[in-house]
Amino acid sequence: MTKKINRREFIKTSTLVGLGVMAGCSLRNRFDIIIQNGLLIDGTGAPIIRADIGIRRDKLAAIGNLSGSTADKIIDAKGLIVSPGFIDIHTHTDIELLANPKAESKIRQGVTTEVSGNCGYSPFPLTDNDSQELLEDLKERFGITIGWNSISGFLQAIEEVQPSLNYMTFTGHGNIRAFVVGKNDIMPTPEQLETMKQVLAGSMEAGSPGLSTGLEYSPGSYAKTNEIVELCKIVAEYNGVYATHMRNEDDTVEEAIEEALEISRKSGASLQISHFKACNQSNWHKVDHMLEMIHSANKAGLPVHADRYPYNAWATGLTSFLPLWARQGNTDDVLKRLQDKRQIDKIKAYTESRGKRIGGWAQVVISSCHNEENSHWEGKSVAECVKISGKEPFDFIRDLLISDRNRVSVIGFAMDEGNLKKVLASPLMMIGSDGSAVAPYGKLGEGKPHPRFYGTFPRVLGKYAREEKIFNMPTAIRKMTSMPAEKLGIKQRGIIRKGYYADITIFNPETVIDNATFADPHQYPTGIDYVIVNGKLTIERGDHTDNFAGRVLKHEV
Repeated sequence: MTKKINRREFIKTSTLVGLGVMAGCSLRNRFDIIIQNGLLIDGTGAPIIRADIGIRRDKLAAIGNLSGSTADKIIDAKGLIVSPGFIDIHTHTDIELLANPKAESKIRQGVTTEVSGNCGYSPFPLTDNDSQELLEDLKERFGITIGWNSISGFLQAIEEVQPSLNYMTFTGHGNIRAFVVGKNDIMPTPEQLETMKQVLAGSMEAGSPGLSTGLEYSPGSYAKTNEIVELCKIVAEYNGVYATHMRNEDDTVEEAIEEALEISRKSGASLQISHFKACNQSNWHKVDHMLEMIHSANKAGLPVHADRYPYNAWATGLTSFLPLWARQGNTDDVLKRLQDKRQIDKIKAYTESRGKRIGGWAQVVISSCHNEENSHWEGKSVAECVKISGKEPFDFIRDLLISDRNRVSVIGFAMDEGNLKKVLASPLMMIGSDGSAVAPYGKLGEGKPHPRFYGTFPRVLGKYAREEKIFNMPTAIRKMTSMPAEKLGIKQRGIIRKGYYADITIFNPETVIDNATFADPHQYPTGIDYVIVNGKLTIERGDHTDNFAGRVLKHEV
């Protein structure tokens, strides 16, 4: 029997049902952030479209026409490009996030994910002595009192400061070798090699995406090819990536590429060649063949890619001008050799040959010194320093390294602009800064770092996409987003797609450009208007909002 209701009850019931339906619609159409009127580049290389984006919590909840929806925050992106947040596949950011979790020089470029631990160096694993030495350095420089030995301890430290961007780190082969074998030019025993493989496996299980090598640097340079192959078999087992600063980037660069390809073939590991380049004018003609080598290998099925920064100068430590045998051991061991009269002539001959190969000491600039008493050399070429000091080039270099306990950084001008364009345009090439997250203030504002620390991504967009037109904007964005995400197996990032994490960069395609220079590098770029990390607005109209929404990203085994 149907129960009868009077008119008043009917009206009450109907009103409640209507309110419930309206509330449901309102809930579905309400977002935390709406980005409206933007020109959407989704990261896949697809053409630009006009679309709105709705963000709810840390995810992309809707893409399309959201004119009838509401949000706590509405960003009018008229005339602006809306893209996935940039993934910097080659960085050296680590302790910088502990010193300043804002990650200023990177987040203001539109970078939402840093991939560090490159060139064979990561701040783990560490022996007890190395851990103590690092802790003392951190305390002296930044007042940081956190210590660790393993990747787990380091990542925990990063998680506790919660930086304003996401973070992932390779495991450095140099650190594994120092941890197990030591820092001298000796081969690991079979037992030691097995231990190295176990350490790497443990690191990847803890979240590292793979192994990096710095085969131009000690102690990684002391490894033979087979040692790297055996370690990369572990990388392949965990479906990771082998990222290599190759054994040489000038006179024998082609042989170094072949070694990297051989390691990938024999181990089965996916290969990422770091900062792909040919240094010194005598080697510039090799770039066409270098590109042909990796393109042919890729077409044959080898998973090989590379990265490059958009500048014609490299940056490294001044100790790279010492022969490899002289870099063995710890800092004190190296400094003793620099003061040993029996070894000076051999070291000097190598140093002078390096200076000659790059084209003279005017091509090498001191970018930073650890000791404040040496800071007056920063920004000057070695040739200028020699003239001021009245010393011979080798004597100046040796004295500065001794005074600063090897902690001197340099920039070398050694590459060709035409080659740079060819390399950037390669379909196998991604964008990597090879820099760290610094800031124009505080301890991270000291020295004159390479301008790539501040300008890499805006420079690619402004100079090479907009002005030079070596590729279009969708292609440029793909090299910064979906390509590195796919290479590293970073899930649900790098593409603007419903259900993916809300890492977004919004920039002005007409004005975006780098401002950092070699003479004055601590300058933020122009045209990066908004940056969103995991759904939180982190850069608004070019300023940091003090939101810290970054996460440690771990490789999924």
